[in-house]
Amino acid sequence: MTNIEDIKNALWAGANTFRDSIDAANYKDYVLSMLFVKYLSDTYKESVENLKKEYFGIRLERQIENLPFCLKREHTFEYIDENKYANDIGTKISEALTGIESSNPILAGIFRGIDFNSEANLGKKEQKNPMLRNLIEDFENLDLRPSMIETNGEQVPSDVIGDAYEYMIGEFATMAGKKAGSFFTPQEVSEIMAQIVNPQPGDRIYDPTCGSGSLLIRAARRGGFNNVQIYGQEVSSSAISMARMNMFIHDIKDAKIAWGDTLASPQHLDSDGNLMKFECIVANMPFSKDKWAAGFNPRGEVSTENDKNRKKVEFKMEPSLDKFHRFDYGIPPASKGDWAFLMHMIASMSGNGRIAAVAPHGVLFRGASEGKIRSEIIQKNLIDAVIGLPENIFYGTSIPACILIFKKGKRNSDILFIDASKEYGKEKSKNKLTPNNIKKIVETYKRYINGENVEEKKYSHIASREEIKENDYNLNIPRYIETYEEEKFIDIEKINIDIDKLREQISITENEIDECLRELGI
Repeated sequence: MTNIEDIKNALWAGANTFRDSIDAANYKDYVLSMLFVKYLSDTYKESVENLKKEYFGIRLERQIENLPFCLKREHTFEYIDENKYANDIGTKISEALTGIESSNPILAGIFRGIDFNSEANLGKKEQKNPMLRNLIEDFENLDLRPSMIETNGEQVPSDVIGDAYEYMIGEFATMAGKKAGSFFTPQEVSEIMAQIVNPQPGDRIYDPTCGSGSLLIRAARRGGFNNVQIYGQEVSSSAISMARMNMFIHDIKDAKIAWGDTLASPQHLDSDGNLMKFECIVANMPFSKDKWAAGFNPRGEVSTENDKNRKKVEFKMEPSLDKFHRFDYGIPPASKGDWAFLMHMIASMSGNGRIAAVAPHGVLFRGASEGKIRSEIIQKNLIDAVIGLPENIFYGTSIPACILIFKKGKRNSDILFIDASKEYGKEKSKNKLTPNNIKKIVETYKRYINGENVEEKKYSHIASREEIKENDYNLNIPRYIETYEEEKFIDIEKINIDIDKLREQISITENEIDECLRELGI
């Protein structure tokens, strides 16, 4: 039987094959893709073997055609393994990926941009071929047939493989440094957000910057994969591949993951061409994205005052350029797109929608256009809670962040503030939210929405609309929760007495040592 540690070990072996040769942010695509091909091959092989026990001839062929996906032999891991010493092995792997996509509409585009024949990423054949051969060998003894996966409790095989896949995405995020924040949200933060939006059967769940899809999967699992609909969009082709493979491995075959710029070209629209509405929205958006509005000016704006001397002028974003009216509250600064993403999410909320979004603390207090936007949204009674998180828990940055909770149909006009900046444990070089930290944050929020008084000194505070207005709609957490720690009183007189006692004890010990040395004749 294959257990989760076996799968993790194979993934680590694949990572070690590339380590020190290419950047972790790039080689994750090759390692995870090879696992995915092995998963498809073993799953398909067992499905066909099971069908052969019941059918034969034309009926068998029809049953095979009705499987969720089909693989030709030259597109399987076995074929790749047999050709691992081929001089054109990179080409053969890439052709297998293309064949998998073209033969299965459900998998079309899933390996987007992943090229096993790339000299730019993998080097020339002398360097590339041995690496690819080693990568194949890292997975050749891994048996991923569903019947051979060891499960615990209520797990199904896809849970085990999916958990190993997500584990490795997290490990790649650790190795990838600054590039990692764009594709992975720490599982502890994802769990808090999933519990807060609390998906219900029939809900549509959306992540407008879905990265590898891990946050979406965590939220969907709470509602039940078979009970909710999953939507995501991502601008990075590498992340899109990870997200789609992640969904497929988790046996989520109907997730709608779109590729493109969410702000300039949102892909999830209703039948009338308007933004689709969602009950649950979760996101770990790019922090303070520069030039976020560039997609609204694809050709470059030019002056036409003097046709003989046409010159390029600076583009200026205006609310009228967005046909979805997401920026009617104001236009965020060109160098900081945080509120642009947040306003997109707000515009995508259904009548009883909930949003949990990770954001930098600057969105809480920065002035000018962001201050105007924030005051408008507060006056519309859309912000439900602000949760401050510890520093150094995200990949790619050590700065502290917060979770902003938005909600439609609120029963009060208050805002809950939680300062969880000191709620963490240590794990290697990162801070990490413990199960107790997560439980405290979630229970505080749930008690608040149930109308309970959750005021706790230096941890939580419920601010009224009047209090927030008095603070000029500034939501900086220290304005509402006192975090000052008084220094402990130092009793100098007692310390001097303790020092005198220590000196006396040292003198006695030294005399005892001298006596021992004299007895020894030293």
